[in-house]
Amino acid sequence: MEIRSWDRDARIAVLVTVMFETWHEGKAPSYSPMTTPLKEGTVDRHGISWSEYGGRTGIWRIMRTLGEFGIQATVCVSGRSVELFPEAVKELHRRGHEVAGHSYTQDTLLCYLTPEEEREVIHRCCGIIEGAIGVKPVGWLSPRATPTKQTANFLAEERFLWHGDYNDSDLPYVLTTAGGAVVVIPHSDFTDNRVLRGSPRDFFQVYKDTFDYLYRTESNGMINLTFHAHFGGRPLMAAMLVEVLKYMKGFSGVWFPRHDEIARWVLRHADTPDR
Repeated sequence: MEIRSWDRDARIAVLVTVMFETWHEGKAPSYSPMTTPLKEGTVDRHGISWSEYGGRTGIWRIMRTLGEFGIQATVCVSGRSVELFPEAVKELHRRGHEVAGHSYTQDTLLCYLTPEEEREVIHRCCGIIEGAIGVKPVGWLSPRATPTKQTANFLAEERFLWHGDYNDSDLPYVLTTAGGAVVVIPHSDFTDNRVLRGSPRDFFQVYKDTFDYLYRTESNGMINLTFHAHFGGRPLMAAMLVEVLKYMKGFSGVWFPRHDEIARWVLRHADTPDR
């Protein structure tokens, strides 16, 4: 299908996406603000602490910020984040945010798994999320946004609505698999961690410029505004998130749908049975 315009007199859709990630115990992210690399095999305790900020502090600041703007986001959550920070995940759901699957840990990359292991990880994460909030997730974004050739089919078999591991289009579209149809939702080209060793102000400027361009030139624009709880939830980045949202909220015709909302919109307009 070709999206020519949105409903609700909207000329641009802004999808607010939060990555709520956790790594395996004793593991740190492969990136951090620190510039000095450690010897191979060294436990990076600072990196571990830095990553745990998301569940302890960052996600709560993000919830407060989004609440101030009346925006409900899609939160892609590691299964282990649900286990470690269940109250945060329950509160996200209570406030109306969509809770989507994001593998078990950020270092559980699907491309390194056998098909059987991948299917099990997806199924396991569904169960963990449903066990915490009482609702099965309908969306999935893989770590690093890196799927395998089977991922979309496995998600369709689990009755997922949308899959976020794509960057071949500016707009959502329906992908048909052997297991059924899923809506492809393009991932962000510029998340908050792009400015780890630069100026947080760059985050605001990139999204402002992109918004201005699409708002001025297209009637069907879409932006995936993406940030991470363990970095975007820190004051230096939260300040930029406030500025971005304040700027976009100053225009008419701006729609802030969750991923599941826009997926259902696409399925309705594509004459594909809704789920």
